[in-house]
Amino acid sequence: MALRNILTSEEKLLHKHCREVTSFDDRLHTLLDDMRDTLMQADGVGLAAPQVGVLRRAVLVLETNVPEGEQPYVIELINPEIIESSGEQYGPEGCLSVPGRFGLVKRPMEVTVRAQDRDGKTFEAKGEGLTARCFCHEIDHLEGVVFTSRADRMLTDEELQSGSWMEEENGEDEVE
Repeated sequence: MALRNILTSEEKLLHKHCREVTSFDDRLHTLLDDMRDTLMQADGVGLAAPQVGVLRRAVLVLETNVPEGEQPYVIELINPEIIESSGEQYGPEGCLSVPGRFGLVKRPMEVTVRAQDRDGKTFEAKGEGLTARCFCHEIDHLEGVVFTSRADRMLTDEELQSGSWMEEENGEDEVE
């Protein structure tokens, strides 16, 4: 396995539509394994193939909604598509390709995706909360969309640390 460089949002490649994966071979397996190592090294919760310079429809999402005492695990999604979504969440979102920046983004609270595994077998995965956010975020990357274009606005470091953005979510205006 190898670590791959994570492209930043200035790279034109990140704004391109990805092609469907049609070969479920050793080359794909190597890409997925390298992406896993890269994701873990970067301490992220999701990574899409275009973020490592490959215009193919492949993403990894770290499932963090696990019972206490169990370890989070990586979900590999090849050719994913959102087939159902419900609810709403609004909050800060970041990206390994936009280091150190966070913006307020509205996403569904629950998302079901249909995808293929590394061997081409079709399956469905359901995500809630952060996992649902990650499914949407990473699938956006496959369409050439970076979260900054979906953000209502970018947060300052002070807003992020103080949590003052939550007043917007609750419809409260802070009076100074």
